[in-house]
Amino acid sequence: MKIRSFNVMPNLPENLKALEELSTNMWFTWNWDAIMMFVGIDEDLWHRSHRNPKWMLGTVSPERLDALSRDGAFLGRVQEIKNKYEAYMRYQDTWFNKTHDQQENDMLVAYFSMEYGIGEGLPIYSGGLGMLSGDHLKSASDLGVPLVGVGLLYRKGYVQQVLNRDNWQVERYPENDWYNMPVEIVKAAGGGPLRIEVQLDGETVKVGIWKAPVGRNSLILLDTNLPENSPQSRAITEQLYGGDRENRIRQEIVLGVGGARALEAMGLKPTVYHVNEGHSAFLLFERIRHLMADRKLSFKEAREAVWASSAFTTHTPVMAGNEYFDFELVRKYMEPYCRQMGLTMAEFLEIGKEEPTSMGFCMTVVALRLCAFLNAVSLLHRDTSRDMWHKIWPQLPRYEIPIEGITNGVHISSWISQEQQKLYRKYLSGDRQCVDNGPDSCDWSKMAEVDDRELWETHLIRKQKLVKLVRDRLKRQCQRMGSDHTVLEEAGQVLNPEYLTIGFARRFATYKRATLFMRNIERLLEVVTSEKLPVQFVVAGKAHQADTHGKEYIKAVARLSMDKRFKNRIIFVEDYNMNVARYMVQGVDVWLNNPIRPLEASGTSGMKAAANGVLNLSVLDGWWAEGYSRDVGWSIGSTETYNSEEERDYVESEAIYNLLQKVIAPLYYDRGPDGLPHNWIKMMKASIRKLAPQFNTNRMVREYYEKFYMPAHRATKRLLDNGRLVELARWRKKVENSWSRVRIVTDNFKPEMEIYSGTRVPIRAIVWLGDLAPEDVDVQLHVGSAGGETAFTEGKSVSMTLDSKMGEAYIFKGEAEAFRSGRHDFAVRVIPRHPDLVNPFMPFFVRWNEE
Repeated sequence: MKIRSFNVMPNLPENLKALEELSTNMWFTWNWDAIMMFVGIDEDLWHRSHRNPKWMLGTVSPERLDALSRDGAFLGRVQEIKNKYEAYMRYQDTWFNKTHDQQENDMLVAYFSMEYGIGEGLPIYSGGLGMLSGDHLKSASDLGVPLVGVGLLYRKGYVQQVLNRDNWQVERYPENDWYNMPVEIVKAAGGGPLRIEVQLDGETVKVGIWKAPVGRNSLILLDTNLPENSPQSRAITEQLYGGDRENRIRQEIVLGVGGARALEAMGLKPTVYHVNEGHSAFLLFERIRHLMADRKLSFKEAREAVWASSAFTTHTPVMAGNEYFDFELVRKYMEPYCRQMGLTMAEFLEIGKEEPTSMGFCMTVVALRLCAFLNAVSLLHRDTSRDMWHKIWPQLPRYEIPIEGITNGVHISSWISQEQQKLYRKYLSGDRQCVDNGPDSCDWSKMAEVDDRELWETHLIRKQKLVKLVRDRLKRQCQRMGSDHTVLEEAGQVLNPEYLTIGFARRFATYKRATLFMRNIERLLEVVTSEKLPVQFVVAGKAHQADTHGKEYIKAVARLSMDKRFKNRIIFVEDYNMNVARYMVQGVDVWLNNPIRPLEASGTSGMKAAANGVLNLSVLDGWWAEGYSRDVGWSIGSTETYNSEEERDYVESEAIYNLLQKVIAPLYYDRGPDGLPHNWIKMMKASIRKLAPQFNTNRMVREYYEKFYMPAHRATKRLLDNGRLVELARWRKKVENSWSRVRIVTDNFKPEMEIYSGTRVPIRAIVWLGDLAPEDVDVQLHVGSAGGETAFTEGKSVSMTLDSKMGEAYIFKGEAEAFRSGRHDFAVRVIPRHPDLVNPFMPFFVRWNEE
């Protein structure tokens, strides 16, 4: 039997046709007016649809649609939202249009990521990486930055978490019905579905292309679940991070290689490529291969162009989070691509090896080597990443390793509550545009003018909604377990909206230490059951399906929540997702975060909480190392190191108990004659005023544009469109051939007088350059402090000037400024210099003086 399919579209009355476009552009996910319009159609269906209006419109009864078509108030609301959407799409005075010059008129950024958290109705996300990617796309749209996202279309959606009777996490993977989701098939010129092909172990795999509009930009999603593919190939896009190592490499080849080919097939010509985490790094090889074939370039010429136009963001300092593949697996799938690039397999593998003795092919290393623009996701993570990957730049001091720090942010309009948004509109701008046009349209300094009672009552509304959500979900969980009516009644009474509420919600990776607050049960009992200063905890999160230790943490928290001694004041919320996250960051009083420092690269949940007036209690890790000050929240410990894990966990858990008992709870319950906690509200205002304008994705995307996208785009135009590439590659080859003969000695450095602070000490260097000319290099005097004899711990470089020629050597002169009293260290080095080189430290030519 051959089963055939057909697709049925919603049959909307003519005066409701506008709902079709409004339901398929993800713009609605960050516009409360649009969301409330969809809720007004059928609130129960809205929640059952997982906030997917396209599915809801296809499910709502004809009778209801007919009634809505005759409802003047609803029709007026639809017209209002349609006008708002069209005004947004037409708006030309965007930040990008006001900022860029003529050189960027044809800029297009291609942003590759394994997952995207844009809305619950598009379940192709798992955790923080997806949330960040989704928020990145939204802010790019708001700012007008031309950007196209590329990802995979997973047949099975975001894992659903169910706890069994032993409180053990069990995973369920719902099937996605893509014809009822806000995506559409990309068509070829002839009208049929557009297909591209990817070679995988001798098999030609067909890849379908879907598109999800995200405001002014689009997200392109690749799909191998096609009838013409083999069962093994259809399973490639079955599940996010699913399958064995072989399926993982197949996924990443489809994402990187297939993504580049999909953009080409669609006629899109990106000038900048952003590799968001190493999963998509095979993209860089595909770009090299394509340029070699299309423009008849050599491998080195094509690599030069790809390097200069590519950006890479690393997201985790946890080594297990950096993708490694076995050499034989890489050989199995990438050998045909090697032949097309004219590389031997050994040469190809070297690109992914951290050092010559490495036994795995690391996707992070590939991206670090093939992208000129590199960043970590906070300033602390920048320093950690430089330490992690120092072996790739062994001759550079760690502080010069070219990994920038661009701290993550959150898309504020997506994460603040409707009530909070109204408050900001009222006080921070005087019109409806505040927040609607992004955080830049708000005057955050006016937070001090917000009425204390109004802010507090707004917060209490969200707190009560959180309590209701938790009770409803807990009752459904108990019903699924077959609990009797007494248990259901008890579930309907958990939590008290008046009590100080601590929220903890994130992926249950062990380094995030979800159970740290439970380390001393007796202390925790004192905190939670205090008659005068009661505290309650709301905890949520999922463990990776293969993470047994993470599941043990969930079991421990869930079991504790059933302990009668705690009086239902510790609750674990099953099946954490974007909607639960939104309720939690909007409704708790304090956001708890206690990872092992410095393993939290950035963290964004605390930023979402802060934008809603929730105060942070966190280890000084990730973003909080930058955001913390005593007037906006609390620090768990400082930057100290510990003698053991036991000592660390003891000290930091005790800090949590002490802060809650002695500082946080007393401040929360300190009420004025009017019943308001004015000092607490003062901290809420300070937190919003200081953190919201800084820790948002509008600021983040602007940084990417200014530091990465604009120079990468200009490099593309200069090298590929203006024909400078061949000359640059020829220069690079000359540097490679001559570098072994570059030598430097300092010329009899002997200060002949006492040196005082502020004076300048003359330095003379003799430099042999082989076949290089002085204009091919930058001879630098590096002055600072050295740890021991060989490594600088701090310092800065100044270029020396050519003085004369002495035989085959050149004499360079410079001055070392005595900038403080005490010991000064200096050395002279040579690095390549060329006007088209976008990063002087890549690839890795540095020569220091020998004596």
